[in-house]
Amino acid sequence: MGGSAMRKMPGSIRAGAVLCFMLILNVFCLCWTTPTRAQWTSIGPYGGNINFLAIDPTTPTTVYAGTDGGVYKSTNGGTNWTGPYLALNLINSLAVNPTTPTTVYAASGGDVYKSTNGGMSWKAINSGLTGTYVNSLVINPATPTTVYAGTRVGVYKSTNGGASWKATNSGLTKTCVNSLAIDPATPTTLYAGTNGGGVYKSTNGGASWTVIDSGLTSYFVRSLAIDPTTPTTIYAGTWCGGVYKSENGGASWTAINLGLTDTCVNSLAIDSTTPTTVYAGIGRVGVYKSTNGGMSWTGTYMADSRVQSLAVAPTTPATVYAGTSGYLCGGVYKSANGGTSWTEINSGLTNTSTYSLVIDPKTPTTLYAGTTGNGVYKSANGGVSWKAINSGLSNSYEGNVYVTSLAIAPTTPATVYVGTELGGLHKSSNGGASWNALGLGAVSCLAVDPATPTTVYAGTYDNGAGYGVSSLGGVFKSTNGGASWTAINSGLTSTCVYSLAVTPTIPTTVYAGTDGGLYRSTNGGASWTAINSGLPNSDVRSLVVDPRTAATVYAATGRGVYKSRNGGKSWAVSGLTNCVYSLAIHPATPATVYAGTEDGVYKSTSGGASWTAIDSGLTDTFVTSLAINPKTPTTVYAGTGGGVYKSTNGGLEKDNLVNDPEGEIDLAQ
Repeated sequence: MGGSAMRKMPGSIRAGAVLCFMLILNVFCLCWTTPTRAQWTSIGPYGGNINFLAIDPTTPTTVYAGTDGGVYKSTNGGTNWTGPYLALNLINSLAVNPTTPTTVYAASGGDVYKSTNGGMSWKAINSGLTGTYVNSLVINPATPTTVYAGTRVGVYKSTNGGASWKATNSGLTKTCVNSLAIDPATPTTLYAGTNGGGVYKSTNGGASWTVIDSGLTSYFVRSLAIDPTTPTTIYAGTWCGGVYKSENGGASWTAINLGLTDTCVNSLAIDSTTPTTVYAGIGRVGVYKSTNGGMSWTGTYMADSRVQSLAVAPTTPATVYAGTSGYLCGGVYKSANGGTSWTEINSGLTNTSTYSLVIDPKTPTTLYAGTTGNGVYKSANGGVSWKAINSGLSNSYEGNVYVTSLAIAPTTPATVYVGTELGGLHKSSNGGASWNALGLGAVSCLAVDPATPTTVYAGTYDNGAGYGVSSLGGVFKSTNGGASWTAINSGLTSTCVYSLAVTPTIPTTVYAGTDGGLYRSTNGGASWTAINSGLPNSDVRSLVVDPRTAATVYAATGRGVYKSRNGGKSWAVSGLTNCVYSLAIHPATPATVYAGTEDGVYKSTSGGASWTAIDSGLTDTFVTSLAINPKTPTTVYAGTGGGVYKSTNGGLEKDNLVNDPEGEIDLAQ
């Protein structure tokens, strides 16, 4: 991972008694005021992977979205969103209490959370459920304190609103439960869709289960939907088997796929007022609709989107919401005409986990953001708006592209490199309009020689050859702009490489941070030497070199920032001991260093001797990348698990350091 950030470049203080007096008076006055913390503003990119949608049954304009980065809420039908709540949690399922809709449940991996104030705050409710991966949740509509959780090890039941849970798996031989559905008329009847075992049914509130997959074979059942007026009619969405329908309470099933061009069905939803109208969310081609109970289907497409969840407004059934994932159009979409057309509604939904950031050095309002799952976004206006630019990027996994690193050629900034976790390395020569694959395996970091930009270094790691990607590891070098690559690992004893840095003033000196410590090459990577004296036993996730003093280097580790004054021969902890993911150094004032940590951004104006938290708006936020406008260095960007944040004052309010607890007084702020 790589990124850079800088604070405001100090301006000169003009001579003159009047100006000096004004400055001194200004400092004196500010010392008597409470300083304002740094202000960061969320700027997108909006959208991201949406795993589940839920609508408040009494106020249908209130919609919840379960995402890869927490829960978001809209109170105006998706016009804008607030959140994330339960930040940094991958939310698999949501359930709203039908009689007290301010009570909401959320499934997040091995945890279930409950909110009693409409999602504004949450509490873990895991007694009896700890360590169990939860895929789905349903509530008994007649007795809403009874809640069921479908997990990877069966079904769990709570009869006290989640205060405690108990496994109810008698008869469940396939215990990985993807989906649950409850009979609205007879809520002791439940259905469970499993991985490879079809559908199971319980008629006694989960006490016992019977397999009812006749005609359904052994597909993965990803979704279930029950006709609210005729509950013996059930639909099952399967992975690669299409949609199945039962009209006798699951005793038998029939495939109903006429018109479906893709049989990988992730989600189903029924129009409660006209139950013969059914919607199906398909693997990568959008939403299909049937108006005759599934006898035939018509598609309404969204380009290369994987429709994870569907929700139909109960009182205005022409209003349909689709939660999608994918590297072209992940996010929430809304139709006001029963699926005929769709509109993106992602304002405020900053669910694009941003792992890397780079800025065009010649046109610094142009910014690139690499995300985990949604590929690369580009902004041409300093983050005001963003556009996904993924044409030619290899689909890594189910339509998602996991970007680990970005690099830009400083003299020809239309040349951009993208490293991905599962799709290898890609290059664009036209500012991201299109991409070409360059090979390699799991690329974790990139660095471009500033003097010879056709020389590029790529750090890779052994990913176990998963998903058909070559298993490599180590550092690779290209001297022809990525057309060919050579492994340069002589002296490297660890080949999981997490960070790279080229010394700006001596570009043959290169540093590589690995899971086994730090290495340095003084011959452009031909050979490497371990330089770990004083460093902790921790991954080195980011590296920056002083642009004026080549021997000064900073390393980000899980135990803080470490600094070397002698080109890595020895290291000492540099004030900050938090878990640090990203670093940046001011090019004109190298004593100013930024650190992105597990709980926001920190800044040092003393070369790391002391640090100040500048996290207002970013408190308790993982900051995985940093970037700065090189021409207007008061503009700083931070990439987080919830998108990109921006500061236009170098990360600090003007009076922040005057009364700073570290004792730093900086008139240039």
